[in-house]
Parts: sequence; structure tokens; C-alpha cells
Amino acid sequence: MFDIPFLDLPPLRSASGSVRLPGSKSISNRVLLLAGLAAGETVLLDLLDSDDTRVMLAALRTLGCGVVQSERECRITGLGGTLRVHEAQLFLGNAGTAMRPLAATLAVLAATQGGRFDLAGVPRMHERPIGDLVDALRPLGCDIVDLGRPGYPPLRVQGQAGGTLAGLEAGRPIRVRGDVSSQFLTALLLALPLVAAERDVVIEVDGELISKPYVDITLNLLGRFGIAVQRDGYRRFTLPAGSRYRSPGRLHVEGDASSASYFVALGAIAAAGGAPVHIAGVGSDSIQGDIAFVDAARAMGAAVQSGPGWIEVHRGRWPLQALDIDANHIPDAAMTLAVMALYADGPTRIRGIASWRVKETDRIAAMAAELRKLGAEVTAGDDFIEVRPPAHWQAASIHTYDDHRMAMCLALAAFNPLAANAGAGGAGVPVRIEDPRCVGKTFPDYFEALFGVASAAEADVPVITIDGPTASGKGTLAAAVAQALGYHLLDSGLLYRATGLAAAEDGVSPDDEAAVAQLAAQLDLRFAGAEAGDADDASEPRAAATPSFGDTAFDDSTPPRPPAEPTRVWLRGRDVSAELRHERTGLLASRVSALPAVRQALHGLQLSFRRAPGLVADGRDMGTVVFPRAALKVFLTADAARRAERRHKQLISKGIQASIDSLRADLEARDARDRNRAVAPLKPAEDALLLDNSDLTIEQSVAQVLSWWQARCPFTRSAEASSKA
Repeated sequence: MFDIPFLDLPPLRSASGSVRLPGSKSISNRVLLLAGLAAGETVLLDLLDSDDTRVMLAALRTLGCGVVQSERECRITGLGGTLRVHEAQLFLGNAGTAMRPLAATLAVLAATQGGRFDLAGVPRMHERPIGDLVDALRPLGCDIVDLGRPGYPPLRVQGQAGGTLAGLEAGRPIRVRGDVSSQFLTALLLALPLVAAERDVVIEVDGELISKPYVDITLNLLGRFGIAVQRDGYRRFTLPAGSRYRSPGRLHVEGDASSASYFVALGAIAAAGGAPVHIAGVGSDSIQGDIAFVDAARAMGAAVQSGPGWIEVHRGRWPLQALDIDANHIPDAAMTLAVMALYADGPTRIRGIASWRVKETDRIAAMAAELRKLGAEVTAGDDFIEVRPPAHWQAASIHTYDDHRMAMCLALAAFNPLAANAGAGGAGVPVRIEDPRCVGKTFPDYFEALFGVASAAEADVPVITIDGPTASGKGTLAAAVAQALGYHLLDSGLLYRATGLAAAEDGVSPDDEAAVAQLAAQLDLRFAGAEAGDADDASEPRAAATPSFGDTAFDDSTPPRPPAEPTRVWLRGRDVSAELRHERTGLLASRVSALPAVRQALHGLQLSFRRAPGLVADGRDMGTVVFPRAALKVFLTADAARRAERRHKQLISKGIQASIDSLRADLEARDARDRNRAVAPLKPAEDALLLDNSDLTIEQSVAQVLSWWQARCPFTRSAEASSKA
């Protein structure tokens, strides 16, 4: 997951390939609670790993459930309906699928077995209504205390051991409103089997139930845990006497149908004339209501095929067909329709979405505001939004409101070069997604998955080059800048080090230009780390994720920002990460990098690192030779004396004895050699910005480069407007 304040998406132009979806959030949190209430052990396969499921798992642990997790399995040892902990404080983030069912469940358990439980979340959770659920529970005898604003979390549920639920004793139906959120009904359906051992429990819905497919998920899963709910339409639900939770043993969590909507839309917009977008993990056999999004996408023109556990999408009709649709049955996925409307042939009206107002943010207001930034004309009401495509697309900084779905669906606006109204040549505009970390709620790797199937024109992918002499700290600076922007990193020195190491392994002289160039052209080099995944699937050249080996030249009280995890490097299938750090490998790199044929052989490999969303490249000729049209070029000018002091401290810290004077002499000699070589001499590009980092910390240097970069981006005015909104 990108742990950065914003992510800039270049104009994107096509999509094809395969995406595997994470597990469904709606299913995951339901089955976690059901497994926690059942007796014995339940093994959940392919459970979603996200912010929402983590808070549910933490709550189950606090309540005394056994939780054992591995890569694909989560083993829950349930309570069997009997409290083991009678007092706890639970923090549930912004997870409505945790807050509402747990509030109902613990209110019922505390009323019958005794206890006191406080449930709280983030500030936005305290703005999401829960009063209709509380109003349904209090007449039963549940003691629920508002700890803040009445009708909203935080709450306290409490009771005395041996208590009864008076409303159930009287045999009265339990009434709950259905026109605000289906989660209130779901919460009751999950909680009340705990007290249905001796009597039927009846729940009646007041008003028109919204989001019926989510209730269908609840009923399906209750059946798998032994609860056969009888219902009369969506008005009356009966939990039969004798109901008791029973573990199904093993249960597979299918992929998230709401998350599938982004990639179904992606195929409809961008999979033209080539391979489709293939979506694995959810398909025609899904129990999730949001699978009906496929029908809406077809109505807009998508060419869709599907089967058990899979969906494939091509672009069909273009531009997309404008719709007038009641999306009450697919409220979450309907957000994706609002972005597809940007690519339609007229205004699209999405109705029946009043529930958007009480989600992670007021999604009607939020969607209207952000689509207008892109140039769309938007009309919004209490339960509808109408979107007319932009007459002229505008670069926009999209505020995400800490709402994962705002970030994920609006990322599709980056495909604007494909729009019928994109203008002459379809030049396209970039799109900034503010706080991309919010996708961690349901799809932590969303942007990685998107970039895995989306393509941009090479000229559209931004490049920042950071060049400089040996030991100037360019590798450390480049790694930190790349991390701050979420961009790929090209450590060109690493390529030369690997080439020199390969020559040494083969007994080839580092001065034998033809032989070394042949090795470089066939370099079997693989990376794995924060971006690259496992070595087994790193078949293409990957961006390094760590500071440049041997070129860490900053020395200050504030350490450089560490990467998410260290990069490992394989040369010819062998892990050479440690060897690449050796000083002798650096000397080999210096010799082979001076050979014109070697530089030419590695040129294509270096260019291949230029992939969306962007690239930071460090070296000695990145801005002059490899990426002469880079959007920003930085050249470091730290003096040799300061660089020698830094290198001396670095070597001493490794237990290597060295003389500052000899180090300075060596650096000056290497500078002279690099400046005077015939091919790609060390020099700043004509349009490079010079940065003397002799007395700057890494943080100060990063701040300066990012400041230069922001001055060249088209988002400043939009971002300022968002911050004031």
C-alpha cells in the first residue's frame, strides 16, 4: 500500500491483464463475527486483510476468541455464545460492518450475561448514525448509554448477569427502520440467534429496506452457520426457536464484488483492441449483490463474459451509453458508475442512493465536488446524482475524505486521454489522488493492482533525475524522493555494479569493452523488495527500493527515511545483495561504467524502468543521456572535502579503516575521470537545478527537491481549494 500523502497518476491510455481481488469486506467481517460466536474452530480461507477486518479481529481477541492467522488461513476459536470477557473497550475505526453488529451482539450478551462494553471509532464513525439500531434494542431491555451525541457512537452497552430481554419474553416483534442502512437489520439478524434457543424471534422492518442484496449476504452466511432464517419478503424475518450457531468448519471468502467494479469499469473504458481485463476471485456464482454492477456496466456498453470465480471485460460501445438507473441495490458499486459517466455520450443519472449520505463520508456531496474539479457538470439531490461529461478535462487533485471508494473509483479519471471529448490528439491530464492510504480499508494493494494492468505512453510518465559525483548522496536522495512520491526508483549505479560483478564471476577483464558489453546486454538481473514482490515473479526489470549501494553520503542527526523493506537483488538466479555493497564492487562499477559500449548496452534496460506512476532515476548521466527530457533534473554539487568526510564516517561505521586525505584524493580523481570521459561525461544538464547538499540533511534535501517538483505540477491551485473545503 502506498504510504504517501498523495499519488499522482499520469494520463493512462490502455488496460489489459489479470487482477486477483482481495476477499469481500462484507463477507469477511460477517463471517469473523459468526465464527467468534459459534462454538469450536472455524477456518476462514482468503479472508480480506484490511483496516476493517483488523479492527474486527482485534475486537474478537479482546473478547476472548482464539485467533491464529497464516498467509491464506485465519483460524477462529469461538465463544459458543458465552462471554469470556465481561468488560472491554473496543476501538472500531471507521468500520460500520464492525461497529453495528458488535454493538447489537454485545448489547444482547451484556443484557443476558452481564458486562460493560464501550465501543468507539474515528471521528467520522461518531458522525455515522446508529440510533435506529439502538431504538430497536432498547425496548428489548438492552441498556445502551450514549457516550457522545445521542444516536451516534461512541456507545456503552451494559447489563447484569442473569438478566432477560423483556421484549422477547412478551413475544413482541422487534421493529427496525430499513430506509437508512441495511446494516441495522443485519446487526439484529447476527445478534438475536443468541437468544432464540427457546422461542421464535421476529424482526419487522419499517419503511422500504435499502441495499437488500447486503441482507441477502447476511442470510446466506447465517445459513452456513446453522441459522435458517424464515422471511416474508423483506418485511418480516423469523429466527426459529432452537437456533444455535454451529461452525461450518471451513469457509472460503470470495473476492470483493464492490472492488471488482473498478476493474469492470476499467475494461469498459480502456481494454480496446487487445487482451481483456481478467478479474479473478469473483464471478457469476457470487453471493454478493454488487455483482449486479456487471449488468449496469453492460448497459453502458461493456463487453463482459463471466463464469464461476472470474469476469473478463473488453471495451464494447464507445463512448459509453449514458444511463438513468436506480442503484439502490448496488450503493457502493454505484460510485463507479458516476466515474464511468465521465466517458458517456450524455448525462447519466444515478438514483436511489440516499445511503451515500451516511457512509464513510457524504458521498453524494463528495462525488459532486470532485467530479466538478475534473470539468464535469454535476447536479445532486438527497438521493441522486447526475453527471454530464466534461467539455474540457482539467487536471485535478482529488480529495478522498478518508473514503477508500472515493480514491479507487476516481483513479479511473486518469484514463481521460481515451474520452471522446479529450480534445485534439487526446493529450490527457494527470490526476492526483490525495491520501491514497485510505484504500487500506478494503483493498490495500489497489494502486499496485491498477498499475499492473494499466499502461501509459512513455512520454506521459514523469521522470525526475538526480545526478552527481561519487559519494554526493544521490542514491539516498533519490530513494527518499521516490518513496515520498510513490514512484519507481532506478539506481543506475546498481546496474553497473551488477555488470562488474558478472564480469568478475566470468573472469572477464573490466577493461575488455566488447566482452563486458556483451555481458551487460544479457544481464539476468532481478529485484525484489518494497515494490517488486518475490524473486520468483520478478521476471521483468524492477525498480530498486533502497538507497544506492555505496553512495549513501548524508551524515546528520536525522537519519534518511528508510524504505518499506530492503531490496534483494538476484544476478543469474543468485542473491548478490550483500556483494553489491562491497567497496571492491564499487571500484569494478567505476571501471565498466567508463566503457561506451557498456553504457549503450544498459541504456535500454534503464529506459524500461519508466513505468506509471513515475520514476526517480539517479546516476551520473540520467539527465543528460538516459532521460534528456525528464520533467525535473537535479544535479548535486557537494564539494569533495565534505564528501570525503561523509565517506570516511560511513567506512568507519563498517569497521573499515580509511584516511580522509586518501579518500578525498580518490574522489577527486574519480570526478576528473568521470568529467573527462568521452561518452556521457559527468556534467549537469543545461536545464538541471543545482543543489549544493554539502551542509544539508537528507530531509532538507528531499524537501527542496519536492518543492521544485510541486512547483512544476498542475495541482497546486486544486489542492489549495480542497484543503479549504
